[in-house]
Amino acid sequence: MINDAAMQALGSYRGGTMLFLGLGTGLGAAMVVDGTVVPLELGHLSIAKKTFEDDLGVRGLERLGRKKWQKRVAAITERFVSALLLDDVVLGGGNAKKLRKLPQGARMGDNANAFLGGFRLWEDAKSGDSTSVAAGIDRLGASMQQEAN
Repeated sequence: MINDAAMQALGSYRGGTMLFLGLGTGLGAAMVVDGTVVPLELGHLSIAKKTFEDDLGVRGLERLGRKKWQKRVAAITERFVSALLLDDVVLGGGNAKKLRKLPQGARMGDNANAFLGGFRLWEDAKSGDSTSVAAGIDRLGASMQQEAN
């Protein structure tokens, strides 16, 4: 199992440590670190009495207006870059197109990258390469399963 943010992250990945932020109804997030997908729920982290999702999701866009929302996207992206020591940031999701200017160091994603992410999963899984992205996902899934038991 893999979610849409992780699929887009994997499809957008070029190397190093990359964060994908999906700006849509809420805030989707996933990282890829040296080829391993790390699903995240950054949107649920709280800031004051709100969450990042409250500011970067559609509710934030409607509450703040496009101009202030764009500034908020830039400020929060900058915080994530600093906190997570990122090499790359990709912004995607339906509302990313509403950004007139991308935050410094960020690039625009594309929903089609989710398909590329799926192809990468399939190709890596077929190769049997123990250092592949798919193997990293398998290790993460096994680890999560052990924690659940």
